[in-house]
Amino acid sequence: MGFADAVRTCFRRYFTFSGRASRPEYWWFVLFVLLGSFILGLADAVFFGTTTVETDTSVTVTSDGPLAALFSLATLIPGFSAGWRRMHDTGKSGLYLVYPLIVMVGIASFVGFMGAFDQAASGNIAELFAGAFGIILIVAMIVLLISPLLVLWWLTRPSQPGPNQYGPNPHEVTP
Repeated sequence: MGFADAVRTCFRRYFTFSGRASRPEYWWFVLFVLLGSFILGLADAVFFGTTTVETDTSVTVTSDGPLAALFSLATLIPGFSAGWRRMHDTGKSGLYLVYPLIVMVGIASFVGFMGAFDQAASGNIAELFAGAFGIILIVAMIVLLISPLLVLWWLTRPSQPGPNQYGPNPHEVTP
């Protein structure tokens, strides 16, 4: 499957979360999204200028322009569904794709429940990592660092040979 075929397939299967997606289909679409975002970001800068906001902590935040934002919005669902199908192709549930998000929500809920945001806001960072809470938070942060890498590794794995519980192998299906 080539670049154009992959992009067409991902847009044709916009809301399709069942079935399987081959490695080329998924990674060509990822390249399309990256190139489109870059090119439309440049077009936004040329046509609309850049918006820079300086905060109290001297961090500069540059927002996307309307073209890049619309492109991102238009490719969000097909990219997510292609990733979901790609996980199916490796024999895993598509839910594995959202593991990093689940970890982030879990950490934020745990930290919020324990009142650690108040400690961090008051500048007591050392106390934040003290005791059992600190150990749990450190382990959670390590899991948060590893989980996107694990998902990326799963997305790069070869197709599971033959049919699996999610459908036939996309390499073995004749159109």
